[in-house]
Amino acid sequence: MKIGMARADLGVGIFVFGLGVFALFGTISIPQTPLYAAVGAKLVPYLCAALLMVLGCYLMLDAMRGGWSRHLPDADGAPMNWRAFGLLAAGALVNMVLIDPLGFVIAASGQFALTVRAFGSRKLLRDILIGITVTLAAYLGFNKGLGVNIGAGVLEGLL
Repeated sequence: MKIGMARADLGVGIFVFGLGVFALFGTISIPQTPLYAAVGAKLVPYLCAALLMVLGCYLMLDAMRGGWSRHLPDADGAPMNWRAFGLLAAGALVNMVLIDPLGFVIAASGQFALTVRAFGSRKLLRDILIGITVTLAAYLGFNKGLGVNIGAGVLEGLL
């Protein structure tokens, strides 16, 4: 068993399991409304919490068997890709800054374009169009399908 590699992998597993526990306690605090008979607002958060805890257990078990990161190419000593990290951070910042003034579709599309750029995409126009398509579908699903407003803005106002 590779102790150094397994310790880092074990830390990731513990962190993921902890996220599941955090999500579970957050879900417990969601008020139950009498409007839902069998399936309520807590179903999906409970499922997400359970899946995070199961995944965390799996990752911890795999770490105890030697870890998964030993299979990664050049895992030891690979330099940090600061450009990709910066693009991911910029995407998160773009979403946070633009969601209030411009709405979910534009903010999330900008984040999508920056995120896929961080992963190596070089087709900006295509990425923006895919981002708008996916985020518009998500917006319509939540807003029209479920009646949940997730950030109306410029494009959403046209619908």
